[in-house]
Amino acid sequence: MASATGTATLNFGAFPGSQEASVAITGQAAITATSKAEAFFMADDSTTDHSVNDHRYVGLFARLICGTPTAGTGFTIHARSSQKLIGSFQVRWVWAD
Repeated sequence: MASATGTATLNFGAFPGSQEASVAITGQAAITATSKAEAFFMADDSTTDHSVNDHRYVGLFARLICGTPTAGTGFTIHARSSQKLIGSFQVRWVWAD
């Protein structure tokens, strides 16, 4: 069962963009060093930079990986793409013990 959920914004930057982006998830007072964290793209999300359709298919190019949680603080979501991406994408996250 999820202990916390939320959304965050990954920004790959302006043109020419980047193949990597990360975002720190903080303010998670109940998270422990042994908690499990996961991040994902949701098909119907959008940002000012990218449409619902872009979010639906970005998973074909980019992979999301969560770093080891820091107790009482949070964790970092790392993205790595096979191609350079530009602008911001919304990601959703969840962590549980």
